[in-house]
Amino acid sequence: MGVATDLGYAHKHPNAVQRLGQAFGSSKPGAWTFSKILAPTDRLIHRVSKGRTSAPALLAGLPVMMVTTTGRKSGQARTSPLIAVPVGDSLALLGTNFGQANTPAWVFNLEADPHLTVAYRDARLDLQVRPATDDERAEVWANAGGVYGGYDKYQQRISGRTVRVFVLEPRA
Repeated sequence: MGVATDLGYAHKHPNAVQRLGQAFGSSKPGAWTFSKILAPTDRLIHRVSKGRTSAPALLAGLPVMMVTTTGRKSGQARTSPLIAVPVGDSLALLGTNFGQANTPAWVFNLEADPHLTVAYRDARLDLQVRPATDDERAEVWANAGGVYGGYDKYQQRISGRTVRVFVLEPRA
């Protein structure tokens, strides 16, 4: 069994309306808009629905995990709603930041402390991450477009930085 199975994490094919949501989200204006409003909106919907759904699940058919890291400066728990991509029998997180120029804060938190907690629907796991190997990176990027077409567009827009890719593993 792998992390995806343990979480019950699976991608479904989006309906027509959700495909439109994905198209908007992968555009430059859509990605910028979502980068500003999606995380707080998603936390609210996740809380109100008691973890059963999220804004990206409703709008774009994308499963969202709540990923809690330890702030590298504050030492406080920091929760980010993230979408994972299959890699082998596990999942990977991509630090695309909606195709924006800056690396997301959760990436730096994981680089400082690789331990995290992942919640998806009724499942909750204490895990750790490691940087993806070159072969895993290639597999993740090959799978990413099938999860969300925006990943390919994000990668095209990001210049001057390497997108960090982390593989989720059980804690040692």
